[in-house]
Amino acid sequence: MAVLKIGIVEDELVIARTILHTLEELGYASCGPAINYTEALDLLEQDKPDLLLLDIQLAGRKDGIDVAQKLNEMHPIPFIFLTANSDPETIDRAKIVKPHAYIVKPFTKEELFAAIEIAFSNFTGNQTDVKPAPAAANPAKSFVFVKEGYVFRKVYFNDLLFLESDANYVTLHLKSHKKIMVRSTIQDFVEQLDPSLFIRIHRSYSVNLSLIEEVFPTEIAVQGVKIPIGKSYRGELYKALGLENDH
Repeated sequence: MAVLKIGIVEDELVIARTILHTLEELGYASCGPAINYTEALDLLEQDKPDLLLLDIQLAGRKDGIDVAQKLNEMHPIPFIFLTANSDPETIDRAKIVKPHAYIVKPFTKEELFAAIEIAFSNFTGNQTDVKPAPAAANPAKSFVFVKEGYVFRKVYFNDLLFLESDANYVTLHLKSHKKIMVRSTIQDFVEQLDPSLFIRIHRSYSVNLSLIEEVFPTEIAVQGVKIPIGKSYRGELYKALGLENDH
């Protein structure tokens, strides 16, 4: 797999060099730094990063929030705001362009790594195609981070009953009866999960195989909740459960 390429938009070159060095230590590729709006757009066009670290305060009239707005219009990749400003006015402006994470300077290597991993994992795009270069083989992932408001929350697969899709949103139904709504298509979100645990049983539903309690001709039951089985998904479901499909 290719190494995740991180673009840097930062007008303080001492900080930019520190970020470049940190990214190298973490095993990411990098490009930049760009120091203003125009250079940032050139970086996006020429280097095509997979994720952007974006300072809000930039040299020139247009700032990082202007870059983010253009990014949302033209380059659908995740971006993380890096800023020394955590005042309500700046945060309110930042919220409008929906950053995938927000880091207040100064930050540690661990904080940067966590923000990049979470932002990229939760971005509905090419997250299954590009990964950071691992130092060693990682064990199978047993959880996913989901964005709830402006908090990234860890959800363990064995706590996730089923997914319910509604256009570009997916509702996660948990064992605790809690529900979390995520902006994503069900197909994109399912790709972040363990394929041996979760299976689509309907165009609007994916369920945790290990938590299915009963199987009826047209529906299944998970923790007492009845979920319909789509005709085109029934064969695959029965096969995964080791059942004979007589319908």
